[in-house]
Amino acid sequence: MSATAVYRQGDALRSRSVSDVVVHGQVTVPAPPERLRQDWQHEVNRNLQLQAGDVEVLPLARARARWADYRHCVQAAADWTQSVGLNDLLNHSDIALMACRGAAPHHDGAQYGAFAFCNLFLSDDKGLDLHFVNLGLRIPLQRGTVVIFDTWQAHEVVARGSACFDASDFPEERDLTQVFLTWELPIDNSQLAKLLCVQFDTPSPLNADC
Repeated sequence: MSATAVYRQGDALRSRSVSDVVVHGQVTVPAPPERLRQDWQHEVNRNLQLQAGDVEVLPLARARARWADYRHCVQAAADWTQSVGLNDLLNHSDIALMACRGAAPHHDGAQYGAFAFCNLFLSDDKGLDLHFVNLGLRIPLQRGTVVIFDTWQAHEVVARGSACFDASDFPEERDLTQVFLTWELPIDNSQLAKLLCVQFDTPSPLNADC
């Protein structure tokens, strides 16, 4: 039986199932320019002081000013989400730019319980996997990897070949930072709920075929 999540929607509390469905694929996106990658590395090392296992926000507005291919990356993700049945949902969802040096096991349901995430990874393959702890699913991370998953589903970013997150796999002298765009997709969108097979607390057509 699926786990149940309780989350706030406006002034009301709702409950729903936690989805075991992870949708992932690969899209073609251009490499970020060297100047922008250097800016990200400076931000990670000097301002964020990113430690092994940390996931933090990068300044998106500043990146966009130096990133001529930003719109191509967004369009590639939008086209992919349309191909899995989400129409133009991505274009109406909040977006952020993130960086991680691995990621310790966690879920994001406490803050984002009313959402699923769509992540588009922008860094080259550095021998890291996105690991869904309770599902036994590992997704190799490379530029163009795109993933949709329930925010309540526990996940981590680990060294390929490691059974679980280990901070010693992320020494400071190696560049193991992954940069990615992430969108907050409203879980009560009918197309998304059907895709992830989420069941809600009240009878609804969204529950059909799950």
